[in-house]
Amino acid sequence: MTAAPIPQPAVPLVDPFARAIRYLRVSVTDRCDFRCVYCMSEKMQFLPKAELLTLEELDRLCSAFVRLGVEKLRITGGEPLVRRDIMTFFAAMGRHLETGALKELTLTTNGSQLGRHAKDLYAAGVRRVNVSLDTLDEAKFARVTRWGRLPQVLAGIDAALAAGLRVKINTVALKGFNEDELFALTEFCAARDMDLTFIEVMPMGDIGNEDRIGQYWSLQDLRADLARRYTLHDLPDRTGGPARYVMLGETRQRVGFITPLSHNFCESCNRVRVTCTGEIYTCLGQEGHSDLRGPLRSSEGDATLERAIRAAIALKPKGHDFDYSREDVAGRVSRHMSHTGG
Repeated sequence: MTAAPIPQPAVPLVDPFARAIRYLRVSVTDRCDFRCVYCMSEKMQFLPKAELLTLEELDRLCSAFVRLGVEKLRITGGEPLVRRDIMTFFAAMGRHLETGALKELTLTTNGSQLGRHAKDLYAAGVRRVNVSLDTLDEAKFARVTRWGRLPQVLAGIDAALAAGLRVKINTVALKGFNEDELFALTEFCAARDMDLTFIEVMPMGDIGNEDRIGQYWSLQDLRADLARRYTLHDLPDRTGGPARYVMLGETRQRVGFITPLSHNFCESCNRVRVTCTGEIYTCLGQEGHSDLRGPLRSSEGDATLERAIRAAIALKPKGHDFDYSREDVAGRVSRHMSHTGG
């Protein structure tokens, strides 16, 4: 009797520039309970529900990527925690952590719903969350988020820490808005043993009357300001994302810089993004994308879906073209960040 063949592991995803794709960011909704001025317009037209992937489809999609070698899965939005029944999806993804196929399950959130969900996130296997926080001033917070309330977010951060989650604060550097809070934000994070990452504002989507060039605060300048108070030690740390890290000698905390404009980090890009409608963007700063929703819905098996994923990875470009060096925003892309996922 001939023994049954031993199943062979799937050939991993490798793009045309020999970068292995290990990191998937999935948007589960384009909706958000904030209207941050650098992210979306105040009167957003959100997608019809029928266009969004169901939670079951998101499970199939993410599981296919895990089979193909993805080891880190970040859930994004919009605000992922406003999606109805989203915790059932997190719980389902936890099975890949248990097998060891998935090394990390995490999310990026505005923090507004963490007070309700922090314990359940930890139970599902999440150990780290990124919280977007651009100011510690309540009036300025209301202005930049339009609909947000700072005390609710701060309470959510406290709930996450109490649940055992590591919290990293993501701060978008906005000229004329939070320049004067550089040290306050740094000290706020140091007091709570939280990492802090600064992000350059990116030219994505029509945001009404907001001025992209006027918002842009180069992280080269920010870093120079930080160095006036702290001793900065460069770190080799990589978390699967684009940030470059330093340690502050005086507080021993880690501070990251995501600089898609002043420094292109594309050479080491190991990630792709999938929108809540099943479009895969292999580069945040390019318009090119491929459809995965059609293959996902056309068959109960995953062979067609996996072929579509591989075909999309084969089109991944070498890099993006964001540029603020002129009095225009070169490399602008038309979609909102909330559609692609943060």
